[in-house]
Amino acid sequence: MSFQDEQLAKEKVFRDPIHGQIIVDNQILLDLINTPEFQRLRRIKQLGTSSLTFHGAEHSRFGHCLGVYEITRRMCNRFQRNYPTRQPGDGLWDDRERPVALCAALLHDLGHGPYSHTFEHIFHTDHEAITREIITNSSTNVNRILSRVSPTFPEEVASVIDHTYHNPQVVQMISSQVDADRMDYLQRDSYYTGTNYGKFDLDRVLLMMRPIKSGIAFDISGMHAVEDYIISRLQMYLQIYFHPVSRSMEVILDHLLKRAKYIYQHPSEFEPEFTPYMLMPFFNNRFTLDDYLALDDGVLTTYFNHWTHSRDEILNDLARRFLNRRPLKSALYDEKSKPLLPKLRKLIQTAGFNSDYYTAVNDSFKLPYDTYNPQNSNPQNSNPQTQIELIQPNGNLIELSQVSTLVASVSGKEAGDQRFFFPKEMLNEHQDIEIFEPIYEEFQSYIQNNHIINPKEHK
Repeated sequence: MSFQDEQLAKEKVFRDPIHGQIIVDNQILLDLINTPEFQRLRRIKQLGTSSLTFHGAEHSRFGHCLGVYEITRRMCNRFQRNYPTRQPGDGLWDDRERPVALCAALLHDLGHGPYSHTFEHIFHTDHEAITREIITNSSTNVNRILSRVSPTFPEEVASVIDHTYHNPQVVQMISSQVDADRMDYLQRDSYYTGTNYGKFDLDRVLLMMRPIKSGIAFDISGMHAVEDYIISRLQMYLQIYFHPVSRSMEVILDHLLKRAKYIYQHPSEFEPEFTPYMLMPFFNNRFTLDDYLALDDGVLTTYFNHWTHSRDEILNDLARRFLNRRPLKSALYDEKSKPLLPKLRKLIQTAGFNSDYYTAVNDSFKLPYDTYNPQNSNPQNSNPQTQIELIQPNGNLIELSQVSTLVASVSGKEAGDQRFFFPKEMLNEHQDIEIFEPIYEEFQSYIQNNHIINPKEHK
């Protein structure tokens, strides 16, 4: 049975605060949405710890995946209406690609775990690899549904997600510098965080898209809409994704899981209290796909609640700091002040905090726009950037930063900062334990205007 044979007699509509209506008109897509693997995404926050900074950011990866599907559906509709292929190899849109594009868009984030990026760092998982496994593993509901299209269809969908699919148009719909994924999460995250940074003219950007042999380009008359998108993305990273409080809570979460793993792996040092059965496969570095799919944000939060009663003071305290939103403080540092960090860690250790668990450095940088340079390409980069190309009136292509002074001004320049995280108690003026007072005073002498300084140079 083909994809087209499973068209619904009456389309299904999901109401959405970003796109208004998300339309599903095919039984394959509806069945994929109703699988346990996809429904699990309702229980995983899109922005992880950012909801502890922006209280409205409780939205899930489920809604985001539906949004990416909807944008991709609109792309397919426009391409089929305005740029349908007339002969093989003409670089126009072949609507036979629609099924793989829509399924890849819908399923692209299927492998994300709870508090995704922090979880990946601690347990060395890879959400893209797990997404691929969910799609291609014959034991999953997702695979069985995709296999109704054809025996090779699951592999085709997976190849879009790992950027090896033969048609670059389909790959760039889902993964490029202007793709359905980014266009949805910028607007969605902006809405739910109560900010305006991520808003841009989505309709105009989609209107200006054109299929070409090498992928997707934009009519040059839409340059300013693309500029607006790029600046919106830069602002979202600087103001939302790189927010110091969100990063602080990520540090606490990272150290909390690291401490729990250490306690589990050193039973002779710690009196056993309870066994975290659902995390044991990850502590043992031997987990199955079923183990992974059993986890969501709620499972981890349940364990965090347990750990607030732990006899281990560090695990107990970190769990309480995370659940009760008691972030670490941070200060900016640069290459000049970086040599001061060991001294600050030593002061924190002397004040009674284990510096392995109560300090951290966190670097967050992002390229607003990355012009592709073959000479500078990294052979180890599995996800190279595709440059944004504009179609001129004569049909020739020109790279965006060549004609946009605004984009040229931010191209290839990293934006972000480096921060040193430490307990907020180190900045308190009055401490209960007077013996530590000189330590706090000395530590505070290194902090000025949220920057780490050398006090000897600022007298």
